[in-house]
Amino acid sequence: MKRTISLLLCLLLGGFVLTGCSGISEPFEKKTYTPDTQIREVSLDVRDREIEVALSEDEQIHIQYSENSKEYYDFSVSDEHVLTMTSASDKEWTDFIGEKPSAEDRKILLQVPDTLLDSLTLSTTNETVTLPALAVTGSIDISVNGGNIAFERLDVGSALTLTVKNGDISGTIAGSYDDFAIQSEIKKGESNLPDNKADGEKILKVSSNNGDVDIAFQK
Repeated sequence: MKRTISLLLCLLLGGFVLTGCSGISEPFEKKTYTPDTQIREVSLDVRDREIEVALSEDEQIHIQYSENSKEYYDFSVSDEHVLTMTSASDKEWTDFIGEKPSAEDRKILLQVPDTLLDSLTLSTTNETVTLPALAVTGSIDISVNGGNIAFERLDVGSALTLTVKNGDISGTIAGSYDDFAIQSEIKKGESNLPDNKADGEKILKVSSNNGDVDIAFQK
């Protein structure tokens, strides 16, 4: 009898806890960040967020995003004019119970000027990264864990690095196949790239674990 009463009390208490945790979460607020200085490099290191890159219409950098007091972002600009955006969180364990934010609230829109950036670095998890036809004077580095990388005609001055786990890589690179020295490591997937190709003024590094790679070159 005592065991039955204790079990009922535990179930009742658990119900109260879950009821309190399953209430409506704090709404997200849409925001836009625009740096007030010239930027040479952009680095986004976020978690569970889709990153869409678009060309800026005014040759300025704009970042559109959503945040609340539990899930937000830290921005910084270094003396070397490097803009960094990173995920930050003030969650307790109860905040992880319930539905995740909507797809709209999990999306970051990064607008960048064409040909004016030296480098672009993007990293996220469990979402995709998409890029338009875009040129940088230096390098582009993209890393995704649990999502795809898709791009149009990427034009890099020195190097393109693409890393994905549990996702696919597809897109077109500006230039010819002969322009690039290629280093490719593919596990549990198919690829149209060679494992190694030594000759080329630029560098293409591709790493894929449990995903396919389909990259074309276009002069």
